[in-house]
Amino acid sequence: MRSFLSETTCVFVVLVVSSWFNSSNALAETARPNFVFIIADDVSPDDLPCYAPSPAKTPSLDRLAAEGRIFDRAYLTCSSCSPTRCSIITGRYPHNTGAPELHMPLPAGQFMFPQALRESGYYTVLAGKNHMGPAVDAAFDAVTPPAGAGAEKQWVKHLRERPQDKPFFMWFASTDAHRPWQTSEQVPVYDPATAVVPPFLIDGPQTREDLASYYHEISRLDRFVGDVLAELERQGVAENTYVIFTADNGRPFPRCKTRLYDSGVKTPFIVWRPGAIKPGRTESLVSVIDIAPTVLQLAGAAVDSRVQGVSLAPVFAKPQAEVRDYAFSEHNWHVGQAHERSVRDGRWLYIRNAYPALQSLCVESGPVEPAGRELWAGYAAGTLKPEQDDVFLQPRPAEELYDVEADPHQLRNLLLPGDVAEQADAEQEQQQASALAKLRGLLDSWTSETGDTVPTNPTPGTSVTGRGQGMGKEFQHQELPGAGRNASSINAPGPR
Repeated sequence: MRSFLSETTCVFVVLVVSSWFNSSNALAETARPNFVFIIADDVSPDDLPCYAPSPAKTPSLDRLAAEGRIFDRAYLTCSSCSPTRCSIITGRYPHNTGAPELHMPLPAGQFMFPQALRESGYYTVLAGKNHMGPAVDAAFDAVTPPAGAGAEKQWVKHLRERPQDKPFFMWFASTDAHRPWQTSEQVPVYDPATAVVPPFLIDGPQTREDLASYYHEISRLDRFVGDVLAELERQGVAENTYVIFTADNGRPFPRCKTRLYDSGVKTPFIVWRPGAIKPGRTESLVSVIDIAPTVLQLAGAAVDSRVQGVSLAPVFAKPQAEVRDYAFSEHNWHVGQAHERSVRDGRWLYIRNAYPALQSLCVESGPVEPAGRELWAGYAAGTLKPEQDDVFLQPRPAEELYDVEADPHQLRNLLLPGDVAEQADAEQEQQQASALAKLRGLLDSWTSETGDTVPTNPTPGTSVTGRGQGMGKEFQHQELPGAGRNASSINAPGPR
């Protein structure tokens, strides 16, 4: 009897200890923070009320901004759909990913931070616009491609059907506000008279109608963001979940998408976690390649040596914290040939163009969409204002320098002779000269350290005067920027 009790007791103790151990493991897993990464398609921060005056109604994003950390100086590494996404998922500059041009799939073997999360115990999902190619499937437990207007209606479904014993990372990729426009009865329709027209566009009926349709898509995106927040709260996991909201490039209008001005690469960037991140704005300079190391650090996972970004966790804790002094961006082939590079330090923006003989165009800046048609009609009629002729410049300046604080739309290139230079006093001239020398040197260092190159056999230019022209089955990308130095295997981050 004594032996039987002893054995029974031992079995009972083993079961209790085993149960406690497994429960502890489950608790440890679920105690790790969750992440919901929401990426909009073709949205500029100036069109969100939390950033600038805008008629768009975005109560969910307004809430994220009011309750979380809103970044006023967040920049993309590229203002182009797939290169930006490949840059974010790897934490690397576009020319270092092996997929620096539009419609290029990310090569297999590149580091992807969601895959590192998955391997460390996270349940990972991609729902919506992928645009990074089939290799990224390895980073996710579940992949739901867009259907119709997108996979946004599946976002809540993924949250509800996730495993309950694992922390989760959800990559929710909206198809709003990408052209062509679509309408929805659930969100507001906007009066074109309320549109806020940037000075580089024509303030005319077609452009205003175009902007009104764009605002409608922003509001639809906002509704889906609200559904996600409501579901996180319903499940009681909001306080253990970081919600990160950003976009892949600027609004799909002339002189915005693909460009290195704020209208192209400045991005909305909001991070929300109730109770963990205090509400407030920050002017800390950040880049989207910083998302990967940030999430990995917060998740307790190792930051791979291939990641070129830096963690933003200090800025989450303290809005005055600074994690980088410079942000770099690039403009590569996006239907039309391009090789531009930029560096900024918060006040000054410097752009270098390797193809100054070419116009800087994409489909959205051609005479295809309403705002583009109105702009091209003004050009043909000779009625454009100086700030509206950018897309028609040929040749373009090989170098550009802007004081972003004094010139928020970057309309006055300080390197061109003219009234601005003539009116500058000695102190301003010295500041400009100092900034130019500094940023030129920084871009030289970044180019050298990260292995960037100008292709000698670039991808050929295609038509931007009609959507889809020049993209037949015979089309092939040719020499890529960085290929001459095998940049896809270089991990140096360059100056930060």
